[in-house]
Amino acid sequence: MKLSARSQLVLPMTAKQKVRRAILLITFLTFPLTFKYFSPYIIIDGAMQGIIVGSFLYFALLFLLSLFFGRAICGWACPAAAMQEWSIGVNDKAVRGGKFNWIKYYIWVPWLGIIIAMAIMAGGFSSVDPFHLTENGISVARPEDYIIFFVVLIIIVILSFTIGRRACCHYVCWMAPFMIIGTKIKNLIKWPSLHLVPAADTCKQCMTCTKNCPMSLPVTKMVQAGNMKNDECILCGTCVDNCPNKVINFSWGKPL
Repeated sequence: MKLSARSQLVLPMTAKQKVRRAILLITFLTFPLTFKYFSPYIIIDGAMQGIIVGSFLYFALLFLLSLFFGRAICGWACPAAAMQEWSIGVNDKAVRGGKFNWIKYYIWVPWLGIIIAMAIMAGGFSSVDPFHLTENGISVARPEDYIIFFVVLIIIVILSFTIGRRACCHYVCWMAPFMIIGTKIKNLIKWPSLHLVPAADTCKQCMTCTKNCPMSLPVTKMVQAGNMKNDECILCGTCVDNCPNKVINFSWGKPL
């Protein structure tokens, strides 16, 4: 097993991870088409006019999916995730401890409050327009759209280059709280859902899972505790595929 200069383990890419990376690549290449469906502004603009817009529908879908799949969308189908994982090649520093994870809630709570206030002032939602402020459904079509698009890409890259692995997911993502809340609900009610299951008795504590976690989670400690629940886990399956002893597995059923 080869160690890089930064002591990060270099492991073979499994078939599952190749599929995941391929899906992330596709979502990134189509990002100019879907960009506004991730927009934190367009949902406010729609709320001001009483319109349920594309980003409203997408954020609602994220919440509903998280009730069964946790934050798997973050790990498997987010275009920003693709950029951040590619950036690991420049800065593979682990974002340890998550002591600043609260920052995204200071963004999310006021933003959600503004949306609710605007909708109330508009007399509620009275229409649905998934393509609001797009050009026939295409997000990046005008010169000003390209400017905003590239500014967002640059911010994501700068955060990754300067702070470390998936810094945007940890600190500024306004979509993550929807999925975190949904995940907490599914874990509380304990209905069948996708989750990770550890076998602590077979763990050799080689730290492979922790060293390779894109979200910098203390996976080995989670395994030893017999509890894989973590708000920042994106169910990417890196720990599942890279563990030499197959200690961690995906499971569908009632979470413990």
